[in-house]
Amino acid sequence: MPEYAPLSLPENPRLVANLTHFARALRKAGLKVGTGRVMDAVEAVAAAGFTSRRDFYWSLHACFVSRPEDRVVFAQVFRLYWRDPRYLEHMMAAMLPAIRGVQEERAAKPAEKRAAEALLDGQLPEDIPEGAPEGTEVEIDATLTLSAEERLKTLDFEQMSTAEVAEAKRMLARLTLPVKPIPTRRHLPDPRGSSADWRRTMRLAGRTGGEIHRLAKTAKVERYPNLVVLCDISGSMSQYSRMVLHFLHAVANAKGQGWARVHGFTFGTRLTNITRHLGARDVDSALAAAGAEAQDWQGGTRIGACLHAFNRDWSRRVMGQGAVVLLVTDGLDREAPEDLAREMQRLHLSSRRLIWLNPLMRWEGFAPRAQGIRAMLPHVDSFRAGHNIASLIDLAAVISRPEDAGEKARLMGLL
Repeated sequence: MPEYAPLSLPENPRLVANLTHFARALRKAGLKVGTGRVMDAVEAVAAAGFTSRRDFYWSLHACFVSRPEDRVVFAQVFRLYWRDPRYLEHMMAAMLPAIRGVQEERAAKPAEKRAAEALLDGQLPEDIPEGAPEGTEVEIDATLTLSAEERLKTLDFEQMSTAEVAEAKRMLARLTLPVKPIPTRRHLPDPRGSSADWRRTMRLAGRTGGEIHRLAKTAKVERYPNLVVLCDISGSMSQYSRMVLHFLHAVANAKGQGWARVHGFTFGTRLTNITRHLGARDVDSALAAAGAEAQDWQGGTRIGACLHAFNRDWSRRVMGQGAVVLLVTDGLDREAPEDLAREMQRLHLSSRRLIWLNPLMRWEGFAPRAQGIRAMLPHVDSFRAGHNIASLIDLAAVISRPEDAGEKARLMGLL
């Protein structure tokens, strides 16, 4: 490491105290920040100086951010703490406009709520109503409000605080995704079967001099399909994909749901098979191993190329039994739409049912304007939202109802 000349700082400098408090806020927001990183940040700022806002931001970014998913949280905490002191007040009002009453309502941006919660030491505006003197009891009529669990089910994954994300993960771990068995054309001997097995009946009669003492019967064999999940982990899908993978881990390790096998794939700029990592019992270690193998977290998106890799290398291995496919992506792809449509058509023909979960459906009045969405939509059986816990709970009903196409019919009329 290069040696830098010591920078003359005033005795007991405020900058060190601010960096320490900033690191504490990052830690509460979910980043892995220890004492060593705080010391590195102090040395980095002393070496790079703090006359340029850009240099100051990236110096701290290099010291405190070690995972791609931490970038958004770091950016919001930095913005609240260093760049705009009054911005915190406006964002607090947006988080609970009913109590503030006078500010303009605005939905919190990704990671803003977690950043504010960390800077406020876990005390959100609903915990400290404005104008309430110390010792005053505040009564709120909650007769018509939803329970905390019901509210969490409908809350967007991107708008959850750190505590809400942790509770949502616990709820996802308890979810199930049962599937009905598929009847096949194969028959096996069954004394209570509905079809007569004449060949076996005559074979048994040959042992008794040609006399038929009992009629052999057969029954149709039922089998369970595979579940294949293709999950987009690009920058715009990072938080949604992380929650879907928590749900996928619960499905892969649950017993009695019926799936023959559960296969998981992530894609951004390349396709990664994470099926073997989902077998780990601990969800944190499973997703950590999957994240270490998938090197394109929060990167770009090449949906067509990744689907081509899946159809070429994995389709025959995991789709031969009539698998149900869950495609989790926003469909925002800048590559040639005709190539994407061709790969989607091949994927659709190879699967028993293709269900597309798109977080963009959370917006009211969503329309298929992006060329990637327009190319993919005709080749799916069901098009649904995938931005909260409630949308994942609905999947069980969707899989058992082949006629449920979700929003596909409405959106196809807009093409």
